[in-house]
Amino acid sequence: MSWARQIHIKSPAELETMREAGRINAEVLATVNALLKPGVSTADLNAAAEAVLRKHKCISPFKGYGRPPFPASITVSVNQELVHGIPNKNRKLKAGDIVSIDCGTILDGFVADSAFTAGVGEISPEARKLLYVTNGALHLAIDKMRLGNRTGDVSAAIQNYVESHGFHVTREYTGHGVGRQMHEGPQVPNYGRAGAGMPLKTGMTIAIEPMVLIGTASTKVLPDQWTVVSADGSLTAHFEHSVAVTEGEPLILTVP
Repeated sequence: MSWARQIHIKSPAELETMREAGRINAEVLATVNALLKPGVSTADLNAAAEAVLRKHKCISPFKGYGRPPFPASITVSVNQELVHGIPNKNRKLKAGDIVSIDCGTILDGFVADSAFTAGVGEISPEARKLLYVTNGALHLAIDKMRLGNRTGDVSAAIQNYVESHGFHVTREYTGHGVGRQMHEGPQVPNYGRAGAGMPLKTGMTIAIEPMVLIGTASTKVLPDQWTVVSADGSLTAHFEHSVAVTEGEPLILTVP
């Protein structure tokens, strides 16, 4: 894939459409977050997300994506599951779990994409630290989404912060451009060298998504051909926002 050829600069009007899609995406995630309680199935979470999308006459780019086609509108990844967990009526949340929810929204032909990880009831100190570090890495990376910087500055901000806390970033899965498609250029890994990569330009929109593992950077894919887990079974976390480069401050598109 040539990521450079797939970079689409967004106009102010297109950014406003993406901003509205992002508001809806934030509403979906807030609705799901409120349901993270023991005994709730991961399929229940997907049903609640789809109800919000229907209310806004939107769909998720996730459903039907890939081979085999992804069967749901959100991904629900629990504990050692890093990304792409498939909702299941038989998978019930338990106290102490940490749950990563990823959702996309298509509105008027444009995509917003964001994710969060949260605990179910009281979680361990190690899990709390993991969530704090992963979310912190996201916001440090967002701050690098400025004219004059490069994609490597974004990547290095994530890697340096995560590894300074003794955790690991995935090598196999990356952030990416987002907008007319769910996956556009540029590719933005969670590791890299400051000053390297593509220059950031006004109108670039990137889904920045630190994916962090406690025990290893290695992952494996389960037999369902979607769910990605840590190779050693250790806890994982995932936070994500779609962000636009502007003439001034970075614009987070996926907030209420």
